[in-house]
Amino acid sequence: MRTERGFAPAKVNLTLHVTGKRDDGYHLLDSLVVFAGVGDTIEVTLSNDLSLTVDGPFKAGIPTDDSNIIIKSAMALMHARKVDKGAAIKLTKALPHPAGIGGGSSDAATVLALLARLWDVKPLGPKHPFSLALGADVPVCMAGPAPMRMAGIGDLLMPAPRLPSCAMVLVNAGQPANTGDVFKALHNPDNDTMPDIPGDLDFAGMCTWLKTQRNDLLIPARALITGIEDALDKLNSMPQVKHAFMSGSGATCVGLVANMAQAKQVARAIQVAEMNWWVAPAPMLSA
Repeated sequence: MRTERGFAPAKVNLTLHVTGKRDDGYHLLDSLVVFAGVGDTIEVTLSNDLSLTVDGPFKAGIPTDDSNIIIKSAMALMHARKVDKGAAIKLTKALPHPAGIGGGSSDAATVLALLARLWDVKPLGPKHPFSLALGADVPVCMAGPAPMRMAGIGDLLMPAPRLPSCAMVLVNAGQPANTGDVFKALHNPDNDTMPDIPGDLDFAGMCTWLKTQRNDLLIPARALITGIEDALDKLNSMPQVKHAFMSGSGATCVGLVANMAQAKQVARAIQVAEMNWWVAPAPMLSA
């Protein structure tokens, strides 16, 4: 049977400015998004029915029915393109969840691309209404893995200027972060937008500029999840880490380092000290 395979990389918010809240409750964002070379893997095989199976280190708690965004995405593509075929979808869950690194959204974006090839139909674009309806992070995951500036409710996407080659260390202390709870705890949703991203930054210059930016969800997330402070303290204690921050609504924190050799050194040191944490060194993807 025909099978398509793909990689769903972790989404990392280098910045996350919350700039307003609409009457319908959706928050407006302005964020510099990149992708890491660590993620889930997915394979889809032609079938008469639509089904999902899950394995991997973080399979616990992942539903396999139509409450899963993967099945929702498949059904959206079936409806949009009038597909009368099915697929057996296998997800190998390597990313923790919920963790602020867009695991489900990246899975959805990858499944949409794989199924379009499997079913020989035109893929949904990031601006398609069905793509937007799947969640704020799905369109940017569809547009990646090149760095993107994401604004509005995730519907406004612009390619970011070239960013320098570097690596990162993703750290999660094992405490899940509920995105809805974090946004609910945000006292002020009306904040300044992100300034223009400078072009032709080197690694040091990028880290210096990022230190002047914000993740407006850090304060509410840190009040709800003690592990965020612990992860940031651990990353900041490593001399190779030139900038440490929280991604998305948490609870994953990220340290930027110059290269993969340093990322592996930092990851190894943190993992030895904190055996129960999830720690992953990864390159920052450029395309």
